Amino acid sequence: MTKHTAFAADDAIAAAFTSAPAAAQPGRRFMSYPPPMARGGCRVAAAAAARQATDPGAAGVAAGSWPELVPRHADFDDWMEKHPSALAEFESVLAAAKGKQIVMFLDYDGTLSPIVKDPDSAVMSEEMRDAVRGVAEHFPTAIVSGRCRDKVFNFVKLAELYYAGSHGMDIKGPTARSKHTKAKAEAVLCQPASAFLPVIDEVYRTLTARTAPIPGATVENNKFCLSVHFRCVQEEKWRALEEQVRSVLKEYPDLRLTKGRKVLEIRPSIKWDKGNALQFLLESLGFADSKNVFPIYIGDDRTDEDAFKVLSSMGQGIGILVSKIPKETSASYSLREPSEVKEFLRKLVRSKQRD
Repeated sequence: MTKHTAFAADDAIAAAFTSAPAAAQPGRRFMSYPPPMARGGCRVAAAAAARQATDPGAAGVAAGSWPELVPRHADFDDWMEKHPSALAEFESVLAAAKGKQIVMFLDYDGTLSPIVKDPDSAVMSEEMRDAVRGVAEHFPTAIVSGRCRDKVFNFVKLAELYYAGSHGMDIKGPTARSKHTKAKAEAVLCQPASAFLPVIDEVYRTLTARTAPIPGATVENNKFCLSVHFRCVQEEKWRALEEQVRSVLKEYPDLRLTKGRKVLEIRPSIKWDKGNALQFLLESLGFADSKNVFPIYIGDDRTDEDAFKVLSSMGQGIGILVSKIPKETSASYSLREPSEVKEFLRKLVRSKQRD
């Protein structure tokens, strides 16, 4: 596989597995691990994050290479055995959550809305909005996205939810009352990367100018991070785009480059991600170190793996990867596409109504 075709595979391979059956796995077991919940809220976490700059090379994109989005999995059935359909195994999920408070965490792009060429056109359907609204009536619900928090709120348009934008670096509680919110939770506001705002704005302006000659490239300002989208860029221009981005970032050692689905992500080099956001929200809701909580996190991208890993280390709740193709993941279950996410959410609501 060439460096360029690795990215093309993300779309091309999907069709090969679309018709594969979802294997049900009876007797799904949940392993226990010691919970590593950090205490002290956003202020302490932000201070720690500022002191603990991550290694830009460790989780980022190595210079001169385009890592594969799709690992080499020869056997789809084997992958499904390890990550069975959350719909096929719905009763097992309910059994594991019995007697516990479900808390729902949802990514946006590729989870609640389909991946589209124009990021500004990733509109949520009214049916999906109704499904999310229904879940939020019964369970505390948060949207955790790489998007700017205000932008994802304008997509979802549900004031009773928690919103964590910029890969969890911009968190705010509901602006409308619900039976799940508390006075403390409503005031939730966590922005551990605030000191980076001037730098992010500066890099945004520079990258916008430097990538302008590359047709199809767009730079999105997500407040505490940037996204360079290349889904509409011709494959032979990918290398030129990467080089432009890297040439700009050479002047900003406190920023790091990571990747997503046809997007390059630029973030502050602090130890804060979607997993930290999940922990912070659980603590804000009063579930820090609680054995009576069952978090469910649904996401489709590599940035969601940080949250899946937190749940795995806690030994509580489940992660659900949204993907039509086999991928390396720490999630317990899988769903193929947003339509299956919608059905899973609806089944949760119906199960609660039966109770």
